[in-house]
Amino acid sequence: MESLIGLVNRIQRACTVLGDYGGDSALPTLWEALPSVAVVGGQSSGKSSVLESIVGRDFLPRGSGIVTRRPLVLQLHKTEEGLQEYAEFLHLPKRRFTDFSMVRKEIQDETDRMTGRTKQISPVPIHLSIYSPNVVNLTLIDLPGLTKVAVEGQPESIVQDIENMVRSYIEKPNCIILAISPANQDIATSDAMKLSREVDPTGERTFGVLTKLDLMDKGTNALDVLEGRSYRLLHPWVGIVNRSQADINKNVDMIAARRREREFFATSPDYGHLSSKMGSEYLAKLLSKHLEAVIRARIPSITSLINKSIDELEGELDHLGRPIAIDAGAQLYTILELCRAFDRIFKEHLEGGRPGGDRIYGVFDNQLPSALRKLPFDRHLSLQNVRKVISEADGYQPHLIAPEQGYRRLIDSSLNYFRGPAEASVDAVHFVLKELVRRSIGETKELRRFPTLQAELAAASNEALERFREDSKKTTLRLVEMESSYLTVDFFRKLPQEVEKGGNPSASAADRYGEGHFRRIGSNVSQYVAMVSETLKNSIPKAVVHCQVREAKRSLLDHFYTQVGKKEGKQLSQLLDEDPALMERRQQCAKRLELYKSARDEIDSVSWSR
Repeated sequence: MESLIGLVNRIQRACTVLGDYGGDSALPTLWEALPSVAVVGGQSSGKSSVLESIVGRDFLPRGSGIVTRRPLVLQLHKTEEGLQEYAEFLHLPKRRFTDFSMVRKEIQDETDRMTGRTKQISPVPIHLSIYSPNVVNLTLIDLPGLTKVAVEGQPESIVQDIENMVRSYIEKPNCIILAISPANQDIATSDAMKLSREVDPTGERTFGVLTKLDLMDKGTNALDVLEGRSYRLLHPWVGIVNRSQADINKNVDMIAARRREREFFATSPDYGHLSSKMGSEYLAKLLSKHLEAVIRARIPSITSLINKSIDELEGELDHLGRPIAIDAGAQLYTILELCRAFDRIFKEHLEGGRPGGDRIYGVFDNQLPSALRKLPFDRHLSLQNVRKVISEADGYQPHLIAPEQGYRRLIDSSLNYFRGPAEASVDAVHFVLKELVRRSIGETKELRRFPTLQAELAAASNEALERFREDSKKTTLRLVEMESSYLTVDFFRKLPQEVEKGGNPSASAADRYGEGHFRRIGSNVSQYVAMVSETLKNSIPKAVVHCQVREAKRSLLDHFYTQVGKKEGKQLSQLLDEDPALMERRQQCAKRLELYKSARDEIDSVSWSR
């Protein structure tokens, strides 16, 4: 049965492949929810030697100054006895390393690829998995060593940069802190213990490790620390004896180094009584046991996070839409469903379910009446212009009673002014409809996946609206022309007749060409034009709604439907060509969803089996 730590290692590795670790999301990622062990210490505190002792292999870069310049996420997987040890890097997933000197070189090369051959640091981690029968299941994060001063080639901010990087890992509540301090230095000056105390003041998450016990001055020991008298922690301190530089230079293997470490504690007069709880082998088992206990305690919260993440991912997938079928019939059905969704929203705008349709009423209630009132009838029917039109209509022979030809010319020329407001009303409603099409496409969530279909729908809708506009313009102008074609006779029959005092209905030539006569003509024409204006103020909106709004509701996409029905499979696929970024997002969500569901099932199976 796979251990909880082994399962967590596998889930963390899968999270890393998907990029689901770290980040600034308010909701913790699955990676952050899973406990791990971060190794913290000052430069030259023996961090690398402790890690190599736990692994039982010499695989980390060495040198003076800052050597660890990127976090190293080290996942240890215990395998069956007799199987060959090997290592794998996440950035080289198909390559197995059995020569651990090549592992060291790859760590160095991968560090240089990110930071260059300088002493700069990078927060981007290197992920390394080691499979061996000689390790315990464990995840360790090796962090750059804390330092107090910047050396040549490093920026002045390097001290704070390293501290901030280390803090970003160990301040997480699921992180177990492995604080490394050298025994030959005062524990009160330990960088690792200082930073650990700041983020874990109770010591609940901190394990203290004392290295270099064999290098202490003669006559001194570290019992006050190891036995918790000088610096108390919730967990017991563990002493470690690393390989000496001479051992490293002689390539003394880790098996021999472990044996010497056991002999040191077993034969030491100072530490003999603690020998069963000292050494790198004990530390590895202690951390593994504690890590598994922490994981088991966190299972309810981890499961809760996973379930919440599954719900969110399923919701996002529903929002993004499911993958499109490759069958032409299914694609045609999808396109028609998307068109109907758009058409439904467009009609809601027109009918009041969504804002925008009221602007059409605004054209009829405000814009058209205002335009009619601003027509220049005062200038056109001025005394001077009426006299001019009547005189020109009479020609060489003045009118005898009423200047009928002059009346007709004045009325025709006046009614011609109504063409402008009629066309302006058509155009104004056209632009409102175009805007509603644009908004409706944007509000149709299902369409957001398909920019090509959006563009085709917009083009087809605008083309249809253009046809409706032309028909509406012809109809409204025809209404104006109809008013000019046949005048309302009853209006003029009801006008008062000019009668002389002697009862002679014919006026003198002087009266017929007098100022009062022309004023009466202008007034009569003005009254007739006002009557026509009232008629058109009511009939133009009827024509516009009938030809544009009604048709847009009834047949906006009819021509598009006909054209789509003629398309073949490849052309339909082009219409459903999604935004590559959205496709990538859906693919990532689907992979995360699969990972989270698998993690939930496996955590349940492992936890229930124990």
